[in-house]
Amino acid sequence: MVALAQSGPSPMAPSANGQGSSPVSYASVTQLNGLLGQLEDASKNTQSDLVKLRIEKWKADGSYKKQALGNVDSIQRNLQGALPEIITQLRSTPESLPTTFKLYRNLDALYDVLGSVTEGAGAFGSKDDLQSLSNDLNAFEGTRKQLAERIDNLSTAKEAEITRLRLDLTKAQAMIPAEPPKKTVVDDTEPPKKPAAKKKTTAKKPADATKPATGQQQNPQQQGTAKPQ
Repeated sequence: MVALAQSGPSPMAPSANGQGSSPVSYASVTQLNGLLGQLEDASKNTQSDLVKLRIEKWKADGSYKKQALGNVDSIQRNLQGALPEIITQLRSTPESLPTTFKLYRNLDALYDVLGSVTEGAGAFGSKDDLQSLSNDLNAFEGTRKQLAERIDNLSTAKEAEITRLRLDLTKAQAMIPAEPPKKTVVDDTEPPKKPAAKKKTTAKKPADATKPATGQQQNPQQQGTAKPQ
């Protein structure tokens, strides 16, 4: 059994139109709505046709019928879960390349599994079953081709937009006046150092010879003038 994508958490849309501040053209939204409407119709028809299958009555061995039943179950779960979720995401982000490519990959997987079931119906089922599933398969294939073309157009438009934005940015940068380089003045001259102030020293007065030294007592005989005998 070929595995199909299952439902998962939805990516957050940047805005209502999915492109932030960039508007989405009316023609682009109209094309997408027509594509998604075809896909939803194909999904409903396929689910109805798969329910009508009587695989248990096919003249095939048990393992083949088991594989076919598993494929049908996988297709039904995808058409009821993953596919509607991706369609909702794409409607909220009409020109999102990741979401658009996600839908394309899902359709690619659906086409492969549905193709295997259709081959089994052609080999072991009724002609009515084969005709119904073949129509469903062609509907998915047509939508897948339209989606591939849309991806190519969106990629080209996005590339042109990026180129234009880069050119506008270059022009805007060229219009900005260049500021003169700022000069940084470094003063590496040191002011002359002042000589250190000398400490004032008080000179000692010389001792007066006429005065007796302090603390010494004069001999009374030496104080007066010697009298003559």
